[in-house]
Amino acid sequence: MTATHTGQARAHSAGRHWAEGLTVFAAIMLMIAGVLDILRGVMAVAEDDIFVNTPNYVFEFDLTSWGWIHLALGTVAVIVSVGLFQASTWARVAGIAIGGLIIIGNFLSMPYYPVWSIIMIAASGFIIWALSVVRQEDFDESFTTPPRGR
Repeated sequence: MTATHTGQARAHSAGRHWAEGLTVFAAIMLMIAGVLDILRGVMAVAEDDIFVNTPNYVFEFDLTSWGWIHLALGTVAVIVSVGLFQASTWARVAGIAIGGLIIIGNFLSMPYYPVWSIIMIAASGFIIWALSVVRQEDFDESFTTPPRGR
């Protein structure tokens, strides 16, 4: 009976470590994606020559408009990542939402900077995955109670 209890404690502890690790991973990745989106937005607002000019694009906006969109998405992503470092439940939900918005924004602006858009879509997919696979009870306990045996 003691072995079962010890095994359950180890499994519970392992779940907590996974929850902490995935949340920190998502927070760091979201902060990086946010900062890079802010920089991309600044480049687009300044109408840098690094962007491709694509005629006849269905979702055609002015490059400056895309810059402001990416600037706003990046700013919100950085704010949400700070909330993830504090293990806030609102930040987890907002992180999934902002990750989805970053995917949509990068998909729609893909003709302007295609390779970078694909990289950001993949990174945001990992962020959404990391925030989605953590169970709520592991997420709640991982940051509020100290681990057993320490």
